[in-house]
This record gives sequence, C-alpha cells and structure tokens, in this order.
Amino acid sequence: MDRLDNTIRPYAWGSPTAIPHLLGVEPTGEPQAEMWMGAHPGAPSRTGRGTLVEVIEAAPERELGEKAVAKFGPRLPFLLKLLAAGAPLSLQVHPDLTQAKEGYADEERRCIPIDAPHRNYKDANHKPELICALTEFDGLCGFRDPARAADLLDALGVDSLKPYVDLLHAQPEEAALREVLTAILTADPDEMARTVAATTAACDRLGGDHAPYAVLAHHYPGDPGVIAAMLLNHVRLQPGEALFLGAGIPHAYLSGLGVEIMANSDNVLRCGLTPKHVDVPELLRIVRFESGDPGVLRPEAAPDGEEVYETPIDEFRLSRHVLPEGAPAHDLTLTTPQILLCTAGTVRAGEHTLTPGRSVFVPAGEKAEVSGTGTVFRATVIA
Repeated sequence: MDRLDNTIRPYAWGSPTAIPHLLGVEPTGEPQAEMWMGAHPGAPSRTGRGTLVEVIEAAPERELGEKAVAKFGPRLPFLLKLLAAGAPLSLQVHPDLTQAKEGYADEERRCIPIDAPHRNYKDANHKPELICALTEFDGLCGFRDPARAADLLDALGVDSLKPYVDLLHAQPEEAALREVLTAILTADPDEMARTVAATTAACDRLGGDHAPYAVLAHHYPGDPGVIAAMLLNHVRLQPGEALFLGAGIPHAYLSGLGVEIMANSDNVLRCGLTPKHVDVPELLRIVRFESGDPGVLRPEAAPDGEEVYETPIDEFRLSRHVLPEGAPAHDLTLTTPQILLCTAGTVRAGEHTLTPGRSVFVPAGEKAEVSGTGTVFRATVIA
C-alpha cells in the first residue's frame, strides 16, 4: 500500500484551524477548507510511485481490480476529503448522471470553454455525496414541508415575504416550492437586497430556529440565497452521523469538520450564497421540488467490527472501524481499491503508522491489515 501526500485546498470558507488541529500541526492563519485524497486531476494524491493518477494509469487493472475497471473504467471513481467549513458554503445542487451527460454534451457543442465562469458542466458525471461529521456539523439539506417554510418566513414579519408565504400555503407542494424558489432567484436585485436586510434584522431579533439564517445573512448580505435557504431543512449532525446528498437535492454546509466522499465530478449548480454564476433556468431543471426529512444516517454494523454508511450508489462505499485498545488486528483486504484514513488515535496499516489526518491507498487485492487504537475510515467501491 502507498502512503498518501495530500493537497489542502485554501477556499475562503475554510476553517483556519480544524484541519491543522486534526493533523497536529500549527495553523498558518490561512483558511484550510478541504484535504483531497484520491486521483482527481485537479489535485491528485502523491505517492512514492508518482501521483495516484499516474499510478493508476500505468496499470489500471492491477491497482483498481478487474471488476472495478469493467464497471467504472480505468479510473478511481470517488474522491475522499476532509472538509472543514469555517463559514457557509454556497447553496447548491448536483445533476443526475443523465442530466450531467446531456448538459456536458450541450455545452461542448456550444463551445463554452471548460473554465468559463458561466459553464455549468465540467464533466459528464454525476456527483452524489456523503458527509460524515467528525465534530458537531451544521448544514441545510432538502426542502422543508411548504407549510413549515411558510411559518418560518411569516414569523419574521417582513411584508415583502408575504407573497412567498401565500404561495407556499396555496399551491400543491411541487408547484409551491418551484414558484417560490423561482420568484426569489428572479426578483429585482435592489428589492431583494432590502428584503434580505429586513430578514437579517428579524432573524437576529428572533434567534431560535431563525439563528442559522442570521449567520448566513451576515456572511452573504443582500444575497437571495438567504431567503432560499429558509425553504430548506436545517440539520445538526453529531460526530459519527452522516448525510447522503443525491441528485437534485439543494444543500449547503454551514460549519464543522467532516469526512466527505463523492463521485469524482465537479458538476455544481448554485442557488445562492455565492458571488459565482447562478444559471436559474438550468437550476430549475435540475432541482427536485419535493419536501422530506433529510435522513440522517448512522453507521450500520457489519462483520469484523466494520460500521457502514449505506447509500444507493456504487461509485463509493464509506465505512469506519473503531479499534479499541487491545483489539486484534482487522483484515480489510478487498478485491476493490481502498483509501484508509485515520481520524483518531494511532493505527498501523501494513507497514505504515497512521495518525489523525494521514491516509494510505490500498490497491485491489493488496493485503490490508489494521491494528492499534483509534478510528479508520475506509473508502472503496461496490463492483
């Protein structure tokens, strides 16, 4: 197996301290948002044999296994991350596989440069995600029941929100959510800025269920995404709990440190809380306008002490092993590729000693035995 040397991405929303504290190093003072583990071409992990992209390209079937290559092609189909949100991320949604293929092909036909600010589809893949909390973790996930969203807005006492409240009460669910989100994102910018300012003051005054939206409003003054966010469920994960974010589900991460895994894609359509491009017509085509419980996941026990976060897709499978003091070694050998990430304690993986934030890549079929005292997350595929 290969020890991974991973890139930390300094996005502005990142926490300056969470990842350094996990790694046991001094903060630099700069935001450290995400540490990437995998073979994403934007920042592939480095090994003693070259980058993980180079290692896999040199011998895909040896590194990934025949079944994984047959199912996903000669590439690692997932990206594993440590994600540290010190400020709210943009409100966003991801396409399903068919939508991604169609959108990418359309933008290619129209010769939109891949790095153009208004480009929606960077690739032809979908981007389901799973975030597992390492600390208390706040986020927004999926639509609230329209009546509950109406009550939250109505309690603010802001006159310019009343048309949204009326729509949420009067229409069937899908139509209500669609019409209100459309109205928010297409409103006159000056009028919306005044509405957001009044909403901010009311959220500050009321606190309670409105408190998370006051935080958003102070980070993104005048942004229509502040109002759009109030249509969504607020979720607070405890360590070990997780959220699965499928296609079409609007979401945003607000604060906290977690392990995130996703299909290897960069396709994001933004709904607000961002200075970046918001393509309203394409967004409305992708969003699933249905309310529901965000569905907090807790790990399910499997043989040999493994705890699995079950999801409905095959590009990734995330699990963890919590190794108590004195426990025998665990054999984690698989016929699929793996990344093992330590998040607590000191764990021996093959010949490598892993402390929090350190990781290894295990080629398909390679002997993978872990021992010690701590927590190891395992990322692999279902092939």
